[in-house]
Amino acid sequence: MTKEYKEIISDISTYSKELHKLIPDIMAGFGSMAKAATQAKIIDEKTKEMIALALGVAAHCDGCLGYHTKALVRLGATREEVAEVLGMAIYMGGGPSLMYAADALRSFDQFMQPQK
Repeated sequence: MTKEYKEIISDISTYSKELHKLIPDIMAGFGSMAKAATQAKIIDEKTKEMIALALGVAAHCDGCLGYHTKALVRLGATREEVAEVLGMAIYMGGGPSLMYAADALRSFDQFMQPQK
């Protein structure tokens, strides 16, 4: 089974919008927290996205892989940088993290491809 990360995050975005209608205060709070956490201060945005990707691998979160690899492409990360971060995630998480690290690389590659 090949996962298509552009489709995964598109589907999640659709249902996130539905959640925003149903629980607007919670979703607004989450959005505010995300904005504050990802804002570049001492640590730059790309490094923060690398950390988020490693945590997404550890949590086995397909949506996290999609959103954070998409952000890393936007921020100019290289495939080699992503691979090095995935190596740390594998080291810290063992076999299950290896499986999701492979998927994270697939997601990064999908977002690197030109839009059709």
